[in-house]
Amino acid sequence: MSTTAALRSTALGVTLHSGGGTFRIYSAHATSVQFVIVDAVNPKTPLSVLDCERLDGDIWEVTSSDIAVGVHYTIRVDGPESLRSGFNAEIDLIDPYARGVVREGPRDFHNVVINRDFDWQGVAKPNTPLASTVIYEAHARGLTRGNLELPDELRGTYEALAHESTIAHLKKIGVTAVELLPIQMFISEPRLMNMGLINYWGYNTINFFTPHHRYATASSIAAGPDAIVREFKAMVRELHRNGIEVILDVVYNHTAEGGNRGLTHSFRGIDNASYYRVDELGNYHDTTGCGNSLNFSNPRVVELVLESLRYWTEEMQIDGFRFDLATTLARDENNQFDPKHPLLIGMISDPVISSAKLIAEPWDVGLGGWQTGNFPNELSEWNDQYRDSVRRFWLSDIANHRNSGRYGNGVAELATRLAGSKDVVHEKNGTLGSVNFVTAHDGFTLHDLVSYNVKHNNMNGESNRDGNSNNYSFNFGAEGLPADESILDLRHKVMRNLLATLLFSSGIPMIASGDERAKTQHGNNNAYCQDNVLSWVKWELTEFESNIEETFSYLTRLRSENASLRPVNFGNFEGATPGSDLIRWYNQSGGLMTDDDWNSTETRVIQRLSENIDDQGHHNLTLLVVNGSEAEVSLTLPIWETVQSYERLWDSSDSVPNIHATAYKAGNNVAVSECSVQLFRAVAL
Repeated sequence: MSTTAALRSTALGVTLHSGGGTFRIYSAHATSVQFVIVDAVNPKTPLSVLDCERLDGDIWEVTSSDIAVGVHYTIRVDGPESLRSGFNAEIDLIDPYARGVVREGPRDFHNVVINRDFDWQGVAKPNTPLASTVIYEAHARGLTRGNLELPDELRGTYEALAHESTIAHLKKIGVTAVELLPIQMFISEPRLMNMGLINYWGYNTINFFTPHHRYATASSIAAGPDAIVREFKAMVRELHRNGIEVILDVVYNHTAEGGNRGLTHSFRGIDNASYYRVDELGNYHDTTGCGNSLNFSNPRVVELVLESLRYWTEEMQIDGFRFDLATTLARDENNQFDPKHPLLIGMISDPVISSAKLIAEPWDVGLGGWQTGNFPNELSEWNDQYRDSVRRFWLSDIANHRNSGRYGNGVAELATRLAGSKDVVHEKNGTLGSVNFVTAHDGFTLHDLVSYNVKHNNMNGESNRDGNSNNYSFNFGAEGLPADESILDLRHKVMRNLLATLLFSSGIPMIASGDERAKTQHGNNNAYCQDNVLSWVKWELTEFESNIEETFSYLTRLRSENASLRPVNFGNFEGATPGSDLIRWYNQSGGLMTDDDWNSTETRVIQRLSENIDDQGHHNLTLLVVNGSEAEVSLTLPIWETVQSYERLWDSSDSVPNIHATAYKAGNNVAVSECSVQLFRAVAL
């Protein structure tokens, strides 16, 4: 029996069976563990105290007829005092495996044994292929909090995510998966609360099995954890019913207990030295920047995460996971990254977990933390090189040209990103190893990326010290708003360029919610503590914001309709086959790119010819034209053996999509405006 299988044979948390239930918990250094049944109305009143017995493997267990659905309980753990321990038998602790947790106050919690039954009404997971996936990164509260079509009591809730108006928007813009920022139960840091702020993003988890209560409706919160779970499951079911997958951004790398001065809520009080990376002097080895790091050299910590992933995948019907600071999850006993770490192997070998989409944020803040391209092939990765390359081409290169007369970067790096970043994910499952993004929850929004040269984070209370200062952004001549009409027009076109580059690149595209509507945060590039209109998605739109949404919707449709825009392989230069797409690169004159073209730092025009042949022999061929210069150019369309002419499907110079295609013969010239993108579909001979 493998180590993982052996650990699973002893289920932790509460297990119900005929005649009652059994509670188990892991603690290698405890001297006593108590399961305390408390009054549901007054949780500080113990109704029964059950002493746990220590078993082999440092498991503590108690079985009782009193353990049943509806029981409210806490756990208390005692142990020896040392620099590495955090035992305090007077503190009521959260069960790491609890499926229901009630927050009584800022520091007080208790657990509930919930009824886990739910009617899925025969609705199955969409199982969208990776090649067809378009990810929409959204905040569970912020996406709907500003939607005035919803009753006030629904806005910002799980139920609101399943509302017909939310689903209609998601279907309109053509996304296939909603990636929710952390919804596993989290709390805010005392530092933020002392400033009158909260941890809005939620990267401060305190329990890995419980949906965050604050995103439930008031009626569900009043009814208790059972109702909160049912509301969450209903949200997943209704999104699935409409073909939309749900991916969770999960934070397993650290917990909300923080560093040496942090509060004790769960793991620290159960067995600090086993759950966290702590040296002999009690110092935390922090590779997350959040005060602590979970100890993934401990098989019990590995199994805790695997069991959590199984629960969300199977019982909650979640379709995928994005692993925050994933390098920390794969650090061994020497705190070194191991691509064959037991946690990674456990995920990809488990039949339940491996059925989900697995996405790594392939870095942390520790030594050797940047590991982009080094995770197992079964995981896709956030591609930060894609983000930076695309931003440089469309933004900082333009700024350089205005300042010095030279762009400083040609098209070679952009072409690599458009083709799937083979230099980053070359051993992965073709292009699908790369999750492409230009913006995400952290950093500038799409609107602010083209509107601000520097961050404006003063309202976060850290004197503008927080947030990334290296954004590759460009304001095109004025900082923020207002700005001259000519500046606004160019900003709007560059936004369209960025969206088109994202959706027409090989790989899995991800857009941050609100970017499809040109949301602004007024230059705040770290709005993690702003639960207000600054962060919420806007629902009452200006003409320009509505036009951007129409453009994004049209671009996702073009991606869906043209298989050559979403290849699963890196392609070849000679010709398309059912197993390998064609990709050829042409210069402004319509000839094949030469070494001089590739090596020039001032070449700013490129054409990508892509052809896909499916298993039924159907051909799809597109031509992507990019002009990254600040000058209009005359461009010769390439001649290819199967192409008679090209229909222009889209031009980023248009403020709204022009759905009437214009045809040009192969070899003819077309005008391409400055800083623009055009997409053509080839007509066969």
